[in-house]
Amino acid sequence: RQANIGSADTCLASPPGCAFGFLYIIPSTPTFLFYPSRSRSIPLLLLHYFSPTYTLFVSSSSFFMAPPAAMEETAPTINLLSNINDGNNAASQISRVTVVGSGNWGSVAAKLIASNTLKLASFHDEVRMWVFEETLPIGQKLTEVINQTNENVKYLPGIKLGKNVVADPDLDNAVRDANMLVFVTPHQFMEGICKRLVGKLKEDVVAISLIKGMEVKMEGPHMISTLISEQLRVNCCVLMGANIANEIAVEKFSEATVGYRENREVAEKWVQLFSTPYFVVTPVQDVEGVELCGTLKNVVALAAGFVDGLEMGNNTKAAIMRIGLREMRAFSKLLFSSVKDSTFFESCGVADLITTCLGGRNRRVAEAFAKNGGKRSFDELEAEMLQGQKLQGVSTAREVYEVLRHRGWLQLFPLFATVHEISAGRLPPSAIVEYSEHKPNCSLVEGSAQYF
Repeated sequence: RQANIGSADTCLASPPGCAFGFLYIIPSTPTFLFYPSRSRSIPLLLLHYFSPTYTLFVSSSSFFMAPPAAMEETAPTINLLSNINDGNNAASQISRVTVVGSGNWGSVAAKLIASNTLKLASFHDEVRMWVFEETLPIGQKLTEVINQTNENVKYLPGIKLGKNVVADPDLDNAVRDANMLVFVTPHQFMEGICKRLVGKLKEDVVAISLIKGMEVKMEGPHMISTLISEQLRVNCCVLMGANIANEIAVEKFSEATVGYRENREVAEKWVQLFSTPYFVVTPVQDVEGVELCGTLKNVVALAAGFVDGLEMGNNTKAAIMRIGLREMRAFSKLLFSSVKDSTFFESCGVADLITTCLGGRNRRVAEAFAKNGGKRSFDELEAEMLQGQKLQGVSTAREVYEVLRHRGWLQLFPLFATVHEISAGRLPPSAIVEYSEHKPNCSLVEGSAQYF
């Protein structure tokens, strides 16, 4: 710590190939670390351990930490630190965040983000949350109640979102000043939302999708991140993982995966925005792999729910989950040869599959469907059991089935095909264990390029 922070003796010089040297923290004293741009993971790692008691400031080549009591006297130093870095770097700008969506998971995402924007100087404190307006049984508008009580009483009751979360029923107004957009709505609504936003965003906007699902068009499957990128002309990452929203809301430990294409710095900014001591986020350069894991696991969760509803036991359920993971990998690699095998071992892969098959809403409603012998529709059960929340598995199973049918792959993916047939009422729930007479030929994945 020096009065002249631009002098050479304030830098911890790192030899080539060395990520960083050391960081010495003096209690109640501001601390600086200058590091090479290739080592941006350093402050993100430290953030997990020091954010509860230290205020942090990250720029393109340095990292500033100070206890709250020292922040006022060191404010000029923070400004100086910002000025000596590249002003055009995304990490050195103040970012405004809007969450597009306010359901169960959207509200939890807003809570996570709002806790970090208050701590991090590179983000504006306020977090806008677009709410599809509803009138509650008490006669009040949902947005009014959220802003009065700081709680989404319909989709996340009992959880305070953070006083810096502002609910807004006007989509145009909610995104007007934002340069970081978090999309978290049912996937079937996204095309309409994107059409409404065309031409209404700032030039420097980046986006991230927490949406699990895909659109199926005449030319083939269309991932939601691709839909966002193409229609809005923005960089769009994805965040998926073993994330049951209600457990994260009460701050139980969880993990997630951010999928990105080329720009790792943007991915790390998303990691910084979402990470908390109880929600650990890891970046992976595989958007399609991460997104398809989050999408396809809901189809397998329906199969797991059928097994539970028929009381077939844990052995059968484990077999369904394993075969489901195999079909997830095969389908993903047939569609996108760039998908990495390692992605399936991240939180977005096997971990998300396990938690969704054990406790997710798709499994729960599918269990009720099977217990009723398939005589009550998923639409009826969804309305009764989910209080306005939407299932993703049934629509995704239908969309996957359309891809398989169009490309002649139905015999290769009997689990996926059977889940849709059961959901559509063409087969009884017990058919979920009869499909295994026809094993998918996963060896075809190695030559997947020929199927494009």
